[in-house]
Amino acid sequence: MQVRRFLLPAVLLIAGSLTAIAAGMTTVTQQGRKFSVSDRHISRGDTVRFKNEDKFVHQIYVELPGFTYESDEQPPGENIDVTFPKSGLFEVRCHIHPKMLLRVDVH
Repeated sequence: MQVRRFLLPAVLLIAGSLTAIAAGMTTVTQQGRKFSVSDRHISRGDTVRFKNEDKFVHQIYVELPGFTYESDEQPPGENIDVTFPKSGLFEVRCHIHPKMLLRVDVH
C-alpha cells in the first residue's frame, strides 16, 4: 500500500518534467526599434524570448480575448520570456514603439 501512495506523485512529477522538456523556446531580438522577424510559428506551450539588443527601452504586450500579456519596461540587454498557452494568431507589440509588430502563429 505504501508504494502506491508514493507512485502517483512520482508519475505526475515525471510527466510534468517531460512536458517542460517538450516545450520549445525561440528567440526574437529587438534592434533598431523593430523585431528581428515579422512572423514566428510556434507550438502551443512554447516560449518566445524577447532579447533587447537595442539602445532603447522596450515594453512587450499582447492583447487578445483569452490571452493578454504586458511586461514591465525592458532595458537594453534584458530578456523577456512570453509563453503562449493557447493556439491562435497573436500580435505582439511594443507600447513605447507602436510600429513594432510581431505576429506569432501558435498551433
